[in-house]
Amino acid sequence: KKLAGLWEFPGGKVEPGERPEAALIRELHEELGIDVNEACLAPFVFASHAYDSFHLLMPLYLCRRWNGVVTAREHDALAWVKPN
Repeated sequence: KKLAGLWEFPGGKVEPGERPEAALIRELHEELGIDVNEACLAPFVFASHAYDSFHLLMPLYLCRRWNGVVTAREHDALAWVKPN
């Protein structure tokens, strides 16, 4: 994959006709094995970065609660990152 091996947030591309929140819920289940109710998500901020071949504009959400145990399903490891 392009940009493989870099740190990333859980999530993925929004399917045609899919809302961003629904895409995030789907991806959290696929990538981390957790179930999230849309009511537990809160829009937080946008991340923006210009790569050589495209511009990324990504909505970020706070997740207040989930069911299940966070498990690395698509990556070798997970890490909780705490801001300085």
